[in-house]
Amino acid sequence: MFAIIGWLGALLFIVSYLLLSMGRLSSKSRLYHILNILGAVCLIANGFALNDFPNIVVNAVWAGIGVYAILKIVK
Repeated sequence: MFAIIGWLGALLFIVSYLLLSMGRLSSKSRLYHILNILGAVCLIANGFALNDFPNIVVNAVWAGIGVYAILKIVK
């Protein structure tokens, strides 16, 4: 189950970066940051299942950056 969640997180990161690179999303787009936050949350869950704490920390920081960016966009 957690492997599927981990792969979903990786896919969300890839899709968000692909759409950004193709010019379909902006780095100031809420959707871009939402995709990154969801990807990070999935990889955090997978990291807990695997006791992969470096992965958990990196993705928690990544999600925090995404939340910060969305709050900045909203204001």
